[in-house]
Amino acid sequence: MSETTLTVVLVHGAFADASSWSGVISELKSRGIPAIAVANELRGPGLDGARVAAQVREIDGPVVLVGHSYGGAVITAAANAADNVTGLVYVAAFAPDEGESLQDLLGSFPANDFASGLAPHVLPTADGGEEVFLGLKLDLFHQLFAADVTAEEAQIMGRTQRPIAAVAFEEKSGPASWKRIPSYTLVATGDEAIHPDGQRKMAARANATTIEVDGSHAVAVSQPKAVAAFIASAVEGGAAR
Repeated sequence: MSETTLTVVLVHGAFADASSWSGVISELKSRGIPAIAVANELRGPGLDGARVAAQVREIDGPVVLVGHSYGGAVITAAANAADNVTGLVYVAAFAPDEGESLQDLLGSFPANDFASGLAPHVLPTADGGEEVFLGLKLDLFHQLFAADVTAEEAQIMGRTQRPIAAVAFEEKSGPASWKRIPSYTLVATGDEAIHPDGQRKMAARANATTIEVDGSHAVAVSQPKAVAAFIASAVEGGAAR
């Protein structure tokens, strides 16, 4: 890969996996834009961000980081440890400021019913302890996460979801990389997970280039063409820099 090649690195959020970007990757490929979706361990923005950053540093050339949902907090952290990041794209995502937790942000947004769909799982740790991970209840997954995909597809998504460590919502964010790196926000207007007004608020304070798409929280799955087109605009801006 040449030094001038710009790569898109896609980071999924909670209750999803890297395959949620499949449609977007296909659309970006048709535009001649190389993209990879990395595995996000969903353990906390600091650790997850450091691991994404390590993979970004292996890429020869500039990178536009794209985060969905919790993945937005991860790319915010990752960009602080990878100096080849030229743009940040938030797709129905969190964009925390320094010292903010996701719990803090959710408490400042208009209320919704998403918390009612969370299902805790107590899992063992390597040292013999226990930790809590949060999944989404299967009977509410379609309604709360992916209302604009088919019921069959939502069922598959729900059954292949990856739960997130509960402590990830409590971890305070490090420096806000969106203060120094151009950022782009796609607001999903039908989002039942991160309230659209919350997405707009975070975009405004980041001075992000913003569009709104009529889609659910799973907008990258339901509207891959629109999401890919928006990412492509960030790629063009990053290539210009």
